[in-house]
Amino acid sequence: MMKLYWSPRSRSFSALWLMEETGQPYERVLTDISKGEQKKPEYLAINPMGKVPALRDGEATLAEAAAICAYVAERYPQAKLAPPLGDPLRAKYLYWLFFAPGCVEPAMVQLATKIEMNPVAAGWGDAQRVIDVLDAALEKGPWILGENFSAADIIIGSGLNFAVRLFKMMPARPSFDAYIDRCTARPAFQRASVLAAG
Repeated sequence: MMKLYWSPRSRSFSALWLMEETGQPYERVLTDISKGEQKKPEYLAINPMGKVPALRDGEATLAEAAAICAYVAERYPQAKLAPPLGDPLRAKYLYWLFFAPGCVEPAMVQLATKIEMNPVAAGWGDAQRVIDVLDAALEKGPWILGENFSAADIIIGSGLNFAVRLFKMMPARPSFDAYIDRCTARPAFQRASVLAAG
């Protein structure tokens, strides 16, 4: 059984949501970052960065929410959280799965800190462009890949919920609000919310 290392009020919500979407049993291992538990040697052996979430699957360990999404979606293909190899949608799935940590999260930080970045030097370009690209993609809906919900929606949806609704780090847009509403209406999102609060 997979072990998910998580902490309340952290990025590990996306991994909780992911595991709930699979419908498969898993063990939650509370790693309370407010108490510094992520700095203990036994946790650093799993994730040397000392961040949550992290995942153990037998002998395999990994961290980073997008990587966990990719791994779990492939381990549980019956959950249909990723287009299979050979499916043309897989290219867009991978694009959006890594767009979240590669572009959306840095854009959030740029907006929150008001740091001026040279858009040529910044790997994400500039925050306004990230918002516009995401807005255009979500206007089509209902999900980032169209009709198919995927692990990419978990990463994008949890990030937008965090940035737009919870912490007001990014401006709201009609497409963002409608998308977040669809995400938060999912039973797995709601179960994860209860677990994260408990």
